[in-house]
Amino acid sequence: MRTLGDLRDRLPRGILSGMDSKKKIAPIFQAVGSNGPGSSPSTPVYIGDREPSEATYSLMQYDGQNISVVTPETIEEIILMMDPEQVNWINVNGLGNVESVKRLCASFHLNALTVEDILNTEHRPKIEDFGDYLFAITKIPGQAPDGSVDYEQVAFALTDTALITFQEANGDCFGPVRERLKAGTGRLRKAGCDYLLYALFDVIVDNYFSVLERLGAKLEKFEESSATERDTTAFMSGLQAARADLNRMRRMLWPIRDAVASILHGESPLMSEGLTPFLRDLHENAIQAIEVLEFYRETAAGIQEVFLSNLSNRMNEVMKVLTIISTIFIPLTFIAGVYGMNFKYIPELSAPLGYPIFWGAMVAIAVGLIAFFKRKKWL
Repeated sequence: MRTLGDLRDRLPRGILSGMDSKKKIAPIFQAVGSNGPGSSPSTPVYIGDREPSEATYSLMQYDGQNISVVTPETIEEIILMMDPEQVNWINVNGLGNVESVKRLCASFHLNALTVEDILNTEHRPKIEDFGDYLFAITKIPGQAPDGSVDYEQVAFALTDTALITFQEANGDCFGPVRERLKAGTGRLRKAGCDYLLYALFDVIVDNYFSVLERLGAKLEKFEESSATERDTTAFMSGLQAARADLNRMRRMLWPIRDAVASILHGESPLMSEGLTPFLRDLHENAIQAIEVLEFYRETAAGIQEVFLSNLSNRMNEVMKVLTIISTIFIPLTFIAGVYGMNFKYIPELSAPLGYPIFWGAMVAIAVGLIAFFKRKKWL
């Protein structure tokens, strides 16, 4: 077994002295167009909404009988350890070192535009066939600290000897696949790089189902409280946040479905014919996830309509009570206004029973109006 120390000894000192893997990498955090007008369209620069993390590397090599996992410190070590007789899975965690990404892609003869797409974490999910390699971009859903759905971009480059994955942030979102490889169960260890690509896409689609299940539980709570909730602001802000998560997920899931369909119906020599049933099943799972997503979007819209309808009904009830009270007091106010005028001669002012008659008339009017409203079923 080759060790990393042996490989470092084999590297020229000039290469080792120029490596910056142990240095603190200054974050390259730029927006689209930050290179300025007229810059080359294939200029690699990090584009994203978060500060890029320092890159770490892992290399997993396996076949039907053996498996090895190492964590090289440099791209050059990865290149020296490549074994064409085995499946080589190279994983890059973090995109903070643009030069390392460029060197790795150059060693596998990846297009300069591919490097640019890898570093652009705001890219729309897609898949491209460059002939000698397949390139795909997708998004993995997760949970942000505020409870909303967050996404991490993952890029794939499939060649005839290796699968390279570029993850936006540190973490192991492909842990289940690694565990299956180490356990040696199933057909994953016996298949090639194309089957590994399918397995990783399958994990991504499964993650969408997990997030959808969580969003579904949240919508159930909104649905249960839509008829009784009194805090309008909190309810509407929470429901709108859930709808925003669903709408954003829709923009992520549809391109993934299209990417899987492109692989399924494509004729790339990198994808074996035996993979067709698995890709078909993955495509069906993506469609099913989209159907669940669309159902939840309709459910969220329905919950909002029910809540607004209940809110309107409660407002109507309040307005009805206020209207009835106003209607009862209109004639009473009229009578009080008439007898409150400062005229000296008003017929009833000198009557001994004028005051009781006045109150009796007003009570009779009020009771009569209430009886009338009940008869009309307005009360």
